[in-house]
Amino acid sequence: MAGGYMGKSLEIDLSSGAIKKFSFSREERELYLGGRGLATRYLYQNTQPGYDPLGEDALLIFGTGPINGTSATQTNRFTITAKSPLTGGIATSACGGNFCTKLKKAGYDLVVIRGKAKTPVIIEIDQDMVRIKKAGRLWGKGTYSTQEALPGQFGKAVIGPAGENLVKYACIVSEERVAGRAGMGAVMGSKNLKAIMANGKSKVEIIETEKFREFQKFMTRFMLDHPMTGDVLPRLGTANLVRTTAGKNIIPTFNFRQGRHPETAKISGEELADKHLEKTGGCTSCAIKCGRVVKVDGKLVKGPEFETLALLSNNLGNFKLTNINRWNYICDDLGIDTISCGNSIGFVMELTEKGLLNSPYRFGKTDNIEDLLHSIAHRQGLGNDIAEGVRSLSEKYGGKEFACHVKGLELPGYDPRGCYGQGLEYATTNRGGCHIQGSTMYLEATGFFIVDPHSIKAKPELVVLQQNTNAAISSLIMCYFSAYAMIPGLTYKMKPHGLVFNLLSKLVLNSGPVLQVMLKYGAPIPLLWFERYLGYVKGRTCTMGEFVKIGERIFNMERLFNLREGFSRRDDILPPRLLNDSTFPGIKGGVPLNKLLPRYYRVRGWDQSGVPTHKTLQKLEIRL
Repeated sequence: MAGGYMGKSLEIDLSSGAIKKFSFSREERELYLGGRGLATRYLYQNTQPGYDPLGEDALLIFGTGPINGTSATQTNRFTITAKSPLTGGIATSACGGNFCTKLKKAGYDLVVIRGKAKTPVIIEIDQDMVRIKKAGRLWGKGTYSTQEALPGQFGKAVIGPAGENLVKYACIVSEERVAGRAGMGAVMGSKNLKAIMANGKSKVEIIETEKFREFQKFMTRFMLDHPMTGDVLPRLGTANLVRTTAGKNIIPTFNFRQGRHPETAKISGEELADKHLEKTGGCTSCAIKCGRVVKVDGKLVKGPEFETLALLSNNLGNFKLTNINRWNYICDDLGIDTISCGNSIGFVMELTEKGLLNSPYRFGKTDNIEDLLHSIAHRQGLGNDIAEGVRSLSEKYGGKEFACHVKGLELPGYDPRGCYGQGLEYATTNRGGCHIQGSTMYLEATGFFIVDPHSIKAKPELVVLQQNTNAAISSLIMCYFSAYAMIPGLTYKMKPHGLVFNLLSKLVLNSGPVLQVMLKYGAPIPLLWFERYLGYVKGRTCTMGEFVKIGERIFNMERLFNLREGFSRRDDILPPRLLNDSTFPGIKGGVPLNKLLPRYYRVRGWDQSGVPTHKTLQKLEIRL
């Protein structure tokens, strides 16, 4: 099928063993694009309100987009969409690895899993042959040994012991890349599904092949020439953010009590590169190669990303990179999200410190963490409670005022008291406390060119634009790190806080009215590479306005799912610690969410209760 789609998808019922093929209409593809978008629409239409995310009626959807399986850089990614067992709302988690391209080559756009197998199984997709096979010999194995035991020609997505034991923040792993957030591994484990494999010989048909090929060459060169995607990320990986966030007082420290620590430099990207880096690595089809490769027990393994460094170091009071390298490898093998895990352990440490819990876990104490990781994955002792996440821990032991989560999803490595737009994003993003479905902090704190992080001017508009754009990109599907290059490379040559820098910063902060017009009417031409790739694949012009509107439609569809599941305005909130306690001298309180949220709702076209209006749904062509 031309235009980037394979034209067929799979639905596999593990309870009955039934396997059927189905197709999305052209209208559905135009409105929801792929990956996150088509999966969200399908999930809403094919589930009943209030269903158990770990029950037989739950769906688990593996999705690809129209440019996956092509030569486009940074496109070897797939999405996994389900109702989260951690939040009770919708969640999509993205992953690299080899499964995405192999699924497209097998000839499928999406795979929907429902039901529950009686015993552990593997799904094997080999072109038109789909088999459900026994996996008893693999049950209990880690994600790495599981993949090694499966045939090498297949792309694989697997779970570890954490997924098998329904740890609420269990991951799904493909090669060394991880779909980490919101417990997709627990949903997979609840179905007794240990692994899904794919292989085939189909080809993704592009309509404007020559234009696509030439543009791909240009984009590879563009990414490699950009200061961030061509220098900082290949040289330091995401760990480049350690020094930046510490310098901006926003790296979570001691369960978000502080935004920096004197010893943070010991776990920086520079330290990792100088003393631990063996080589760089990354996803297939990516020229940037931001992945780190380090040694653990004499083996070359994937090194830690920034989030892992932040939540397993500063947040716990641990400043030994050898510890983090090892814990990161253990978490990936067990199938545990390091963000939620680091938060949950940090919360337990503060509970212990305050006398609300009797445990051996203390800030700065590291000799018992490795054993604890195994206890969490196997739900043993206190690990059983920690496996439920911060919200559940606070409901059992107390400490809700310092439980750092949004909608049940633990916060990543950016303290929003130093980036108010990011705080608004945490509060409103549909899967909960998430940084990767918008990343406004890049404009406020972590990028080279930044705007006043403590101003509320234009922040609602910037957040909406970021969230909409991200929803479209993760439906296309392309790595969101490519968005780093949206900030022109010339800005890196400007004098920090010089005349031109300050002028541009003020222009962005006063751009709210312009952004509102742009969000309402859209840019009538392709402005970024995302629309260009999509246009060449489909054989027609795709404007930025159309692309962002697709993202807006998907974001609103997710909001409708959450509203259906009982979420409301009261869930668009931040932890009390981040609302009330300041970490900046001269600033009272935390994120002024009460000033940001009403304007955000207006920009979104939602009513005062945070519900999309009939007019908004009509504009977005959302028909329920």
